[in-house]
Amino acid sequence: MKNPNHFIVFEHQLLIEGKMYDDNVFTAGHHQRLRDFYKEKDFPFYTLTGHGIRFCQYVGVLQIGHLTIEILPKVDKLGNTNIWRKRLIDMLKQVGLFKIHAPSSSALTLKSNSILDVYLNLYLTEIEYLLHRGLVKRYRKTEGNTTALKGNLQFSKHIQQNLVHQERFYVNYTAYDAQHSIHSILYKALRLVQQINTKNALHSRIGALLLNFPEMPDLKVSEATFDRITYNRKDEHNQTALEIARLLLLNYHPDLSKGRNHVLALLFDMNVLWEQFVYVSLKKHLKEKAGYTIKQQVPKAFWQQENNGQTSGMKPDIVIETDKKERIVLDTKWKNLKGSNPPLEDLRQMYVYHTYFDAKKVALVYPTDSDTDRTGGFYVDKKTGEKTTDTECSIISIAAKSSISDWQVHIFKTIDAWIHSNKNAS
Repeated sequence: MKNPNHFIVFEHQLLIEGKMYDDNVFTAGHHQRLRDFYKEKDFPFYTLTGHGIRFCQYVGVLQIGHLTIEILPKVDKLGNTNIWRKRLIDMLKQVGLFKIHAPSSSALTLKSNSILDVYLNLYLTEIEYLLHRGLVKRYRKTEGNTTALKGNLQFSKHIQQNLVHQERFYVNYTAYDAQHSIHSILYKALRLVQQINTKNALHSRIGALLLNFPEMPDLKVSEATFDRITYNRKDEHNQTALEIARLLLLNYHPDLSKGRNHVLALLFDMNVLWEQFVYVSLKKHLKEKAGYTIKQQVPKAFWQQENNGQTSGMKPDIVIETDKKERIVLDTKWKNLKGSNPPLEDLRQMYVYHTYFDAKKVALVYPTDSDTDRTGGFYVDKKTGEKTTDTECSIISIAAKSSISDWQVHIFKTIDAWIHSNKNAS
């Protein structure tokens, strides 16, 4: 039986109130939950329409109370949910957002219904692995009442609190146990997993882990909490679990007013993910070719204020250099052009990259359902409309493959062939 509160959509899709989507009706209640969570400023996930919700380029899972919306990427006409869910998960794995280490990965299954299920399953697997290894203990300073005299007696507080309890001692001492910030974060995330999980298959695993994981004091978690964590040799195996805990805890928004519609926005910008995926794919295979170096987000100053010296710069997505000191600049865009021309602002951007990076070649790299490779030249004489420069920009559209490894090889071979072609050579 299908969950009436679970919807699967694609990026930029519109959900209209009262309409049916894969046997589930998008009700007024569903619509209202999304409207309640919507913020007019700094909210990139979806926009409001007259009678519905239109999603943007963010993909992943949005959970509001019992309502779960899975948003998938798509650049082909068919839009098969199973295929694109697997592609999304595989892309996240390749760029490092699913960091699975060998001892625990054998228990990981990808038969879940959504990306959230995969993250929850992986997190539980990591916690099981940590408990099996044994939680790392650390020294910590603490003070309080004990029934044994140890450490340093805090005389003033001892008199104040234990005047009628002579069997107690208020002391300051050093403890060696598993109660420290890393485990407090992992425990807090485990409690959150218990709260947001909707799969019966995971309930028993979560309950068993909560019984075996020592109870930790509550900890207020922010970006700074994770930034302060330092790892030593004994803590390295906690990193995967902490990365998932960070993703879950920092993207969870409790409902402070009604207490029912808590929100988990586990969403990824496809423009950023596509850039990372193309970069990782090229880096993986270019290393096998001598004379290539590849860098990401290479900054270059573009403008400077005269009064204070502050500069504004530019950062192309990918810069490749050959052993001949030739520079190739790529900018990735997650959009299927379907044979149309790129937006004017993208072409202007590439013209600037060509000039300021002294590039031999520049190209915009798009996903598509069929491979294409086009090259166009820039016109610089506004009066005559004649082409007076050899500066050109290529548009490389790369089709997705069923296998993620085949897709990565295809990206490399397509761009490598373009680099060595005579097109776009200044």
